[in-house]
Amino acid sequence: MSPLHLLSFLLTSLTLISSITGDTTPTVYEVLQEYDFPIGMLPVGITNYELDRSTGKFKVYLEKSCEFYVQDYKLRYKSTISGTISNRKLKNLSGISVKILILWLNIGEVSREGDDLEFSVGVLSAGFYIDNFVESPQCGCGFDCNSGGVKSGEGYLNRFLYSS
Repeated sequence: MSPLHLLSFLLTSLTLISSITGDTTPTVYEVLQEYDFPIGMLPVGITNYELDRSTGKFKVYLEKSCEFYVQDYKLRYKSTISGTISNRKLKNLSGISVKILILWLNIGEVSREGDDLEFSVGVLSAGFYIDNFVESPQCGCGFDCNSGGVKSGEGYLNRFLYSS
């Protein structure tokens, strides 16, 4: 069974269990979809979340910090991620960073324009097609868990600096 099929099976099973037990609280991945974001914005393994729907302020909890490569970008998710969510916009983000050369820079904002997601790190930004985020990455191997591990990070700086 491929990781995508396994993830789909697990998410379907969790939804079914929730409906049987009467738990109507949406998963954090369902909340992302409510605000028009793909589930792949967050890695597999979220243990809990808090959301104030009146302000959009949220906190998402992972069991522990998590690192992986996505398209040659090394990403780090701290065990607590926070920010503000509204339709097609995540802002005031804390707890998600990208490594550029030797520096870890906080991803402060993500916005969706059509089928593109734009990630902002201060004055720098990078755009990605939304289809890159249809499944959630896994800690350690990101989306490349079938290929046996972590991808090389070569070339990510140039793409990040010049892809906006």
